[in-house]
Amino acid sequence: MKKIATGNKAIAEAVKQALPAVVAAYPITPQTEIVETIADYVTSGQMKSRYIPVESEHSAMAACIGAGITGVRTFTATSSHGLLYMHEMINWAAGARIPIVMANVNRSLGPGWNIWAEHTDAMEERDTGWLQVYVSTVQEAYDTILMAFRIAEHNDVLLPVMVNLDGFSLSHIMQPLDTVDLGDFIPPLHLPHAIDTENPTGYGCLTGPDQHFLFRWDIEHSMRDAGKVIAATEKDFARRFGRNYGPTENYRCEDADVILIAMGTFGKEAEVAIDILRKEGIKAGSMRLRWFRPFPKLNLAGKEVVVIDRDYSFGYGGIVAHEIMAKNHCEIYSVIAGLGGQEVTYDDMAEFVRKRRMGEEFWFGVTDHV
Repeated sequence: MKKIATGNKAIAEAVKQALPAVVAAYPITPQTEIVETIADYVTSGQMKSRYIPVESEHSAMAACIGAGITGVRTFTATSSHGLLYMHEMINWAAGARIPIVMANVNRSLGPGWNIWAEHTDAMEERDTGWLQVYVSTVQEAYDTILMAFRIAEHNDVLLPVMVNLDGFSLSHIMQPLDTVDLGDFIPPLHLPHAIDTENPTGYGCLTGPDQHFLFRWDIEHSMRDAGKVIAATEKDFARRFGRNYGPTENYRCEDADVILIAMGTFGKEAEVAIDILRKEGIKAGSMRLRWFRPFPKLNLAGKEVVVIDRDYSFGYGGIVAHEIMAKNHCEIYSVIAGLGGQEVTYDDMAEFVRKRRMGEEFWFGVTDHV
């Protein structure tokens, strides 16, 4: 069915079709529309789920963990400080191997207080054991939520998935949406370590020095296996519904001398910048990084690389830029832009490529660089 929807509404529609048994939620701008819409679906009878309006984001994640350990499908959504408030339970969800799917509408962190897009909120959770994917359109938000349930619940993964979308510039933007007849695309969840009330079992959480590292390795092993599961899921999605996805979305990269890398809506807008540069005779291409965890293999050999980070690690640099440098052993031009919803146009992006200074960092809009 074709319709017009916001990014938030598209996610709610996908969740309705995936039919989690439990949705636990606490509202926070700019994700509130997601959980409000799901609440309407539940109260109207369109969605046969248990909706739990909790008193905090910490409780929302705790409720999903409690429900998930019984072997049922769960979902929640949050943003910014709500995500940070969940932090303790974010780690718990991954460590307990609960395949929760969560939509995180990326928003800046305060102070100063700001409700617009930035990726630092999700980046602060990058080492928790959650898979992370960043989307760029309303359609991709819908499709990725559907795939996220299947990926998270696969027995080779059994890790939670965070689907990230830019606050307001995608969460509240209306675009075409083509929904699908899901069929058997998402198999029933089978959690091998689920609590079974018919067969009571003792669960002990304490792990000593001779065991604890094995649990960490097990998460890493599944994170590596997740890459294969993601690829298989995206291939099956393309076969059934005709829309193709991958760890990156490459645009005119085949013969490019310079690659512009960004995530989220910036990654899509970069394609316009590439067309402008091509008309000027600059052989540029763009690469939109979709999956951040597990981090994909990138083909950057022989290319100059410009990375736009909508995040920052103080005293270190742009997080995506440094991840790419570390994994690919390449020199880059690191651009910090779009923090707190700062406007960055495709013309600005084209200028980043034109004036690139390899090995340097540039803060867009800052005039007192030294």
